[in-house]
Amino acid sequence: MTLDTDHGHRERVQEDHQEVIKQRQQARVLALQALYEIDCVHHQPGRVIDERLADSAIDPHGASFLRWLVSGVVRHLAELDRLIEQFAPEWPVDQLAIIDRNILRLAFFEIGSKDSDAPHRVVINEAVELAKMFGGDSSPRFVNGVLGSALSTVQGTF
Repeated sequence: MTLDTDHGHRERVQEDHQEVIKQRQQARVLALQALYEIDCVHHQPGRVIDERLADSAIDPHGASFLRWLVSGVVRHLAELDRLIEQFAPEWPVDQLAIIDRNILRLAFFEIGSKDSDAPHRVVINEAVELAKMFGGDSSPRFVNGVLGSALSTVQGTF
């Protein structure tokens, strides 16, 4: 490989990596929206995901990531809620804002999953960004505090 082709290869790899990051960010937004709907009105997760995907421009990698996130949260809901109770004891799970509890569930699952390849700090930052977009004024600080305090305990839980 010449220097020019090596540089071009690195640029393509960087562009591909940036696209994966973008797709995962979009998938996290869709996952949060889906979990909110599942939590509020108890619609079936598969149908909710299919509807979200029909209305989005997410690629197959993003769609797979979305399905993994939502199915993981739904499958481990009781365990995730116990983690929330443990690390936010002053806030009963059913009294938390629906957005906040689902951001925490989503992040706890991704941090705790043995199949996750995202750095834990990235997951926390993404959760804080979701809290800024969809939560109340105190949501970002609350989410960051709960996830930061739980980080070492949650890793590799699921």
